[in-house]
Amino acid sequence: MSDMAEDGEAVLRAVLDRWKAAVDRHEPERVAAQFTEDAIFQGLRSHSVGRPGVAAYYASQPLGLTAEYQILETRRPADDLVLGYLSVDFSFTDRPTLSVHLGVLVRRGQEGWQISYYQVSRTS
Repeated sequence: MSDMAEDGEAVLRAVLDRWKAAVDRHEPERVAAQFTEDAIFQGLRSHSVGRPGVAAYYASQPLGLTAEYQILETRRPADDLVLGYLSVDFSFTDRPTLSVHLGVLVRRGQEGWQISYYQVSRTS
């Protein structure tokens, strides 16, 4: 089986399930470990590059935050890349759910599949 035959959705789901588990448990360093060392990260605030920025972003999120995602589109631009477009609902204990769209580029490197690009946009 060639590398391109590996299912892009399965690759995304494996990485995003680890990301979700760490978000749901409020484990910012574990969230950051799902990203490459040089990842470009754009949450709902200013962007950062690298794992420290990802960890700081998620450390600032309130306890009780959880994420539910749905993969809407995937593409395989190369053997070691999977592009994904998702809808994500971030739920809080004290305010309404925030629905966003998320674009990710997942790259296979020495540490396995990790997020190298992450950009959130509000849906409304």
